[in-house]
Amino acid sequence: MSIERVSIDLGSGKQLEIETGKMALLCNGSVTVRQGDTMVLITATMAKPRPGIDFFPLQVEYRERFAAVGKMPGGFFKREGRPTEKEILTARMTDRPLRPLFPEGFINEVQIVSTLLSADGENEADVLSILGASVALMVSDIPFNGPVGALRVGRVNGQFIANPTNAEIEASDIDLVYAGIAGKAIMIEGRASEISEEDLRDAMLFADGIVCKQIEAQKDLAARVNKAKAAFTPNLPNAAALAAAEAFCGDRLAAACSAPSKLERQAQQDALKAELTAELTAKFTAADGSTPDVGLIWEVLLEKAIRGLVLDKGIRQDGRKLDELREISCEVGVLPRVHGSALFKRGDTQALVIATLASSGDAQEYDVITGGPSEKNFILHYNFPNFCTGEVGRYGSTGRREIGHGALAERSVVGAMPKDYPYTVRVTSEILGSNGSSSMATVCGSSLALMDAGVPISDAVVGISIGLVTGTDKREFLTDILGSEDHYGDMDFKVSATSKGITGFQLDLKIAGLDIPGMYDAMQRNKVAREQIRAVMAACLPAPRAQLSPYAPQMAVLKINPEKIGALIGPGGKNIRGICDSTGAKIDVTDDGTVKIFATSGPAMEKARYMVEGSTGEVEIGKIYKGIVKTIKDFGAFVEIMPGQEGMVHISELADYRVKTVDEICKVGEEISVKVIDIDDRGRVRLSRKAALAEM
Repeated sequence: MSIERVSIDLGSGKQLEIETGKMALLCNGSVTVRQGDTMVLITATMAKPRPGIDFFPLQVEYRERFAAVGKMPGGFFKREGRPTEKEILTARMTDRPLRPLFPEGFINEVQIVSTLLSADGENEADVLSILGASVALMVSDIPFNGPVGALRVGRVNGQFIANPTNAEIEASDIDLVYAGIAGKAIMIEGRASEISEEDLRDAMLFADGIVCKQIEAQKDLAARVNKAKAAFTPNLPNAAALAAAEAFCGDRLAAACSAPSKLERQAQQDALKAELTAELTAKFTAADGSTPDVGLIWEVLLEKAIRGLVLDKGIRQDGRKLDELREISCEVGVLPRVHGSALFKRGDTQALVIATLASSGDAQEYDVITGGPSEKNFILHYNFPNFCTGEVGRYGSTGRREIGHGALAERSVVGAMPKDYPYTVRVTSEILGSNGSSSMATVCGSSLALMDAGVPISDAVVGISIGLVTGTDKREFLTDILGSEDHYGDMDFKVSATSKGITGFQLDLKIAGLDIPGMYDAMQRNKVAREQIRAVMAACLPAPRAQLSPYAPQMAVLKINPEKIGALIGPGGKNIRGICDSTGAKIDVTDDGTVKIFATSGPAMEKARYMVEGSTGEVEIGKIYKGIVKTIKDFGAFVEIMPGQEGMVHISELADYRVKTVDEICKVGEEISVKVIDIDDRGRVRLSRKAALAEM
């Protein structure tokens, strides 16, 4: 196989280089994609269908190697372990635009693996993985109705940039990952700094221009490789059994799909499915005992019925109009001892969201390979237990779906957080009920929980999803989609925003693209729905509470001489550990001399502050201190007025009368007030209790 290459001009002097025929030649298709010195290897491999499956088992993986930046992995084993959050999110973004472009009924096992081989710290690898997956499929014999293009779009000083560097992303007010075909988007993901719907539309139009170049380059490369696509037998329901099932169900299926609640609809559908199973088994059991695939037939009928309600009757399963929200309720302060909490309910979907504040030292750290921030002090975690859908299942590690939904909610809400906020904030969303858009319920609940905790967010962030059902010559958008409308519909388009503009977005499509004017139409419908939700949330809690939760850690910020940092920390951290142990406080110190003290009570805070100031301050003549008597001599007492800093009170300075013995006035371990009356040229401190009493 010969080596083939193409180059794509991204503008601003940036080039994408794609090569095939050099690496991983035993795969069905493999390519490398390079921008700058960042290079990703993407492979596509196909196997025969697994016996008994009735779905398309596409598996997409993305892995970063520490060797790509000349680093050794941490830990005892010195090798990469389970995938990081970023690797999982990149794998999800690579998967989503590919899935709609495989042929109907194709159930061969397909595995896409992207491996970061080289990273320059400037150019991100995630969009190279998405693009490379499409190219690898195009040059392979795997059936695929592509290609699809992919890039990241930033905007700096009003100018759009294709595949911006990490420095450009930092300065950008939009971070859009876009995948699509010519004129149509298939997947978008990203965050923004309160931009308008028009801004997001224009960013997609810019991306489409680059995508068109990428698609032509892929077609050219595939033509040069010239590998024929493999034949396959589509896994489709038996036509006679399907026709019989449709006739048996008749209008009863549409009725079974219609009821106010999810549980009612499910019960009706289960009953009808049981009847259909008995009917088809009786009529279509073959001589060898094989029976028709009722599950596959039922899915086809159910999809047709749910879509028919929308396209033919203009109604939803729960009786709503196409642009109507479900009933929404909000409550804050639902948990007595947490820092902030909110219960957000929209129809059957229910999210219990909790905000927790901690010290800046609790920020999440990352072992960064491709560049970007190495830590974050706002963390949002999303939990989706089995019971939230009324099901039983195995409890294991956090799933990809949970990580993806949490990341969407996090980047949506973080834009409203105050800049340089001294606390680390963690938000956890416990999904108690799920029937569509639980990630957007998380966004709404997070805003309320943060405001309940007293975090001064700039505005409530509100999110909702818009769905889509398409017919031969008709399409209908759906506001606030149900889980079944997501599953059997064509789109799940989530947008989150403050009252000023968009902060987060995500698009998933089951069809081969939606034109950008249609995307803009969906955004406008989303905006209308968001304002309705915002009104309900404002009635519950219109603004952040004036004070932090009494259970949140109190904080004080001190500034010390950077040369005194060593004195505060002490040998091996002995001094600062001693302060923390004796007060229960947590202390964070930065190189510029900023000291942040976090404590759970006022007395603990004051004690910690006193000890920090004592460790780092300088004794001042004329200042009164409270000190601890450390040693008693015949001629006076030695008193510690700061940690590690003692002075001597002569017996004549203990009182305004003649003192016979020192222990008449004080004993070792007692606290006394003293005034600094002199510091000699050798740094020895003279103290006076008599002078301190005269001023008190």
